[in-house]
Amino acid sequence: MMSEEAIKEENGSVAVEQPTAASEAAAVLSEGDAAKAAADVAKGKKARTRSIPAGIAFIRATFNNTIVSIADARGGVVSWSSAGRAGFKGSRKCTAFAATMVAQDAARQAVSKGMHEVEIRVQGAGAGRESAVRAIQTAGMHVTVIKDCTPIPHNGCRARKRRRV
Repeated sequence: MMSEEAIKEENGSVAVEQPTAASEAAAVLSEGDAAKAAADVAKGKKARTRSIPAGIAFIRATFNNTIVSIADARGGVVSWSSAGRAGFKGSRKCTAFAATMVAQDAARQAVSKGMHEVEIRVQGAGAGRESAVRAIQTAGMHVTVIKDCTPIPHNGCRARKRRRV
C-alpha cells in the first residue's frame, strides 16, 4: 500500500494523499484478472497463449546429429527436436531420414502454437540439411528465406591433424 500512497511531511505533520481513481481502477482490474486466471487453472483450463504467426527455424546438421529449434521473432524458442529425442540412436541419428522426422516434429509443435511462416537458418554440413528444410515445408509452414549460417574459418586457429583411415 505504501507504493500507492504518497506521504508528505509538512512542518512535522504527516499528510497522506489518496491514490488516484485511475490507479485504483487498474488495481481492481488486475486483481480481477489474477482471480480469473486462478479460477481457470483450478478448473483445469489451459492458460491462454498468444498466437505466434512468424518465426525462425534453426537447423544444426552435424555429422553425428540433427537439431531443429523453431523460435519466435525475438529469439524465444517455441519448439525444438533432435534425432535423439525422436528415438534414433548411434549412427542412425546422422541420417537424412532422422533429420526429416526431427524437422516434422518441431514444425508440428510450432504449427499447433499458431506459427505458419518461417525463415530457415541452416548450420553445419551433415546429411540432414536439405531433408529437414523439405520436411518443414511439407508440415504446412510457408518458408520465406533459407540462409546458410555455417561458420567458416578465416585462417583462425590451427586445424586438427588429418584423419588416417
